[in-house]
Amino acid sequence: MESGVLCISRADAGSDHRPSDHGVCTDQGDPVPKGNPDENNDVGFNIQTDKEDLNLIIEHYIEEEGMDGPVDYGVQLKDDVELIGSVPVFTSNLDFKLTFEPEALENGDILLKQKSISLGKLKLPVSYVLKIVRDSYNFPEWVKIRPNDEEIYVALQDMELKSDIKVRANEFNLKDDRISFRLLVPVDRALQN
Repeated sequence: MESGVLCISRADAGSDHRPSDHGVCTDQGDPVPKGNPDENNDVGFNIQTDKEDLNLIIEHYIEEEGMDGPVDYGVQLKDDVELIGSVPVFTSNLDFKLTFEPEALENGDILLKQKSISLGKLKLPVSYVLKIVRDSYNFPEWVKIRPNDEEIYVALQDMELKSDIKVRANEFNLKDDRISFRLLVPVDRALQN
């Protein structure tokens, strides 16, 4: 698969173009999720990528945006999403690895459902570890850790990008390395530049 395939279309209800596996725009696929009243004034860009490139973007974002907090953590996309780091437990830090199964939601956000946990030899409840992770690290406001539900909600529609650009997940299939997003650029801003 080519990384970085891009298709351009008007984001109105009647023309939602998606890239096929060969990077060609087609008229098949789900419409852009509802929710933004100005959605019909947006130009949509479909972007296909792979785990390798998205891992580089995630790593860059964590470093550049100062999201690491007092103890380092990392996010790796493999067949699942892995959150790796260390948490303070009693008088020392304990390495952990949480794996999550990702799901692209109809509204364009991503839900990460907790799948497994590795925390040294300790047997701690997942909800407890997620609470410690939430309280110990600096995450962007659009990443919502829900310890009681054992999940992380990635509210892409709340992510603030330059020029009011919005991003939505179309597909987030890590096992088959099929990852695609839709960028929505307000037309009035696009025409002014």
